[in-house]
Amino acid sequence: MPAERAYVPAMSRPDQLMTADDLLHLHIPDKRVELVKGLLVVREPAGGRHGRVAMALARYIANHADAHRLGPVYAAETGFMLARHPDTVRAPDVAFVRGERLAHPDSAGFPDLAPDLVVEVLSPSDRPGEVLAKVADWLCAGTRLVWVVDPERRLARVYRLDGSEPIVTADGTLDGEDVLPGFACPLASIL
Repeated sequence: MPAERAYVPAMSRPDQLMTADDLLHLHIPDKRVELVKGLLVVREPAGGRHGRVAMALARYIANHADAHRLGPVYAAETGFMLARHPDTVRAPDVAFVRGERLAHPDSAGFPDLAPDLVVEVLSPSDRPGEVLAKVADWLCAGTRLVWVVDPERRLARVYRLDGSEPIVTADGTLDGEDVLPGFACPLASIL
């Protein structure tokens, strides 16, 4: 998750907030974007280690979800509508949504729900406060399990709706708990 910075595009006035629809039709080449309380957040593309770790974990999650017909797994940059007026659209590195929660799994817009599981992979430029703000947005919107994977420190922090925040070290295992039943991934296998 590269560092974020608020950005107000030239097409809007500082006193005018963007909407999710504005974001859906906006294109800023070679940047990753999200919308937080109506303000555009622009980030640099992630580095190689970030992409490799995110893809490895996405592959494990998708294989498990497919084998057990649990629901779809979304790749990086899929935006999810978390709040309205002002709009917040966040895009995790990996997301899983239980199948029964999706009315239209292939809609063109942003899914209007919080994923059940969100994975954020840290980059060296990430700022702790920004990461925690993103985790808070996910949990406040109803995401049940957030994994923040730190490849540099070789650990993951697990955030749950109940407020608990255990740490999984490199010799530990990420557990899908009741969100992704039966899923277990040794952290060392993706680092």
